[in-house]
Amino acid sequence: MAPSPPNEELQSSTQQSPLASQRAPETQGTASETKTTRFPSNLFPLGYKEGFSQWWTAVSPTVAESTVLGYLPFNKKPAPATSPQEGHAEATTNPPSADQHGPRECASNLVPLSGKNRLINEFSITRTAEGTPENHLVMLHGYGAGLGFFYKNYDQLSRRPGWKLWSLDLLGYGRSSRPPFTIKSKDSEGKITEAEDWFIDALEEWREVRGIERFTLMGHSFGGYLAVRYALKYQNRVNKLILASPVGVPEDPYAVREDLPDEGAKGDKSALDQEFMQTQREATRSNPNLPDSLKVPKDSYPSPSAPASASASTTSLGGKTLNAPAPRRPLPKWLVCLWEANISPFSLVRWSGPLGPRLVSGWTSRRFNQLPPEESRALHDYAYSLFRQRGSGEYALAYILAPGAYARRPLLWRVQDLTKVNRFGIPSVWMYGEMDWMDIAGGYAAQEKIQNTPVEEGPSWIGGEEWRSGKKGKGGEAKVLVVRNAGHHLYLDGWKEFNGMVLKEMEDVEKRENLRKQVA
Repeated sequence: MAPSPPNEELQSSTQQSPLASQRAPETQGTASETKTTRFPSNLFPLGYKEGFSQWWTAVSPTVAESTVLGYLPFNKKPAPATSPQEGHAEATTNPPSADQHGPRECASNLVPLSGKNRLINEFSITRTAEGTPENHLVMLHGYGAGLGFFYKNYDQLSRRPGWKLWSLDLLGYGRSSRPPFTIKSKDSEGKITEAEDWFIDALEEWREVRGIERFTLMGHSFGGYLAVRYALKYQNRVNKLILASPVGVPEDPYAVREDLPDEGAKGDKSALDQEFMQTQREATRSNPNLPDSLKVPKDSYPSPSAPASASASTTSLGGKTLNAPAPRRPLPKWLVCLWEANISPFSLVRWSGPLGPRLVSGWTSRRFNQLPPEESRALHDYAYSLFRQRGSGEYALAYILAPGAYARRPLLWRVQDLTKVNRFGIPSVWMYGEMDWMDIAGGYAAQEKIQNTPVEEGPSWIGGEEWRSGKKGKGGEAKVLVVRNAGHHLYLDGWKEFNGMVLKEMEDVEKRENLRKQVA
């Protein structure tokens, strides 16, 4: 698929569990049935002939993104922007007043940043009858993904009065520009910081261009990791963190000691690989660290036998006993070498030429099989169009995550600092899918650490009892939420429940911001 002018390459990440295909029709949306055939359930289901055809026709990320966003339940959608000078906007209905949730306008823009070849691809929804929005929700995708993967969330989340929704492709991903990624630092700490700042400084510059004073920041997986790092660096800009299955939360004894890639190396073995290896094994059961009260009854599962738990020890958090993985052995040397040499899975897609679409189908057919066939195919095309583009942001990951997708600088080391931001702190919501391969124990540990960190001044527990978890002191505010019947990509697997949860958090932000203004 030919790249669009200022954008070049990306990747995607969307976990699909076997349970998803058993969902009731109402959790799958209202898309009509078509004659499109689903991928068969073999390892690489796309046929050679069809795969060659897709490689040859080379649908661009621009066209593929437009197709995916075409499934938004709006009468009109904007064409994706192809240059900073040519953004596009469309009312969701014609006439705009026909929108039962209030007149809304979708827009696609490429936002220029300072420096050479630095553009952020942006999709936004504005409530046009309300004037200047009081609140902003900014959404960040995960490793290798793009803003198109949130297509099930945009409509419902933009219905909330007083809010403007922004969804971004991270620099070096999606249809954002793909400048070369280089590391100048010589020491390990400097390299990690430089890799993180490559993304979060671009986000801050985007905020300045858009003139947004404060916003709610939602990030999935790698986007969740970056969201926390952004909030800790630019502390007065975030009023709440919504973290959907964030990567890099718990500490791993091997990850923090692993050598970083050699300077100048390209590519990386990523969280996507970890997800691919674990999806079929772990998505057939609830996370072992999920409280029993939140688990779906066993008889609602498809039937594959549950694997033996990888958890060999336990951890007590505030009276809860959680399964904690035993210290793992070092990964195979060949895997570590690939990681440290920055050999990206997307490099393999690029190198495989006509076999690329077939390789990608092995991932997309399993991640999207809960969706209507035509939407599943559109996401496959979108994913492949991104995977085959020139590498950029993917090469930063090996500096941030060690082999096995554990953070070199775990979030758990600094989550307590979220309580020290101004006199209110930054409340954080840690969301996981019930069948998430990302261990929910990390979320509970983060919640415990935040709530046990004393807040010296200002109002505490603004959100009420649900943020306390039975605590008596005045610590920071954090909570864990679980989306049922969902895997790592909970925003897609369980989009209706996910949207409902996020809307409640948006309402909570409104109350907090009103209180903040009163005591300012």
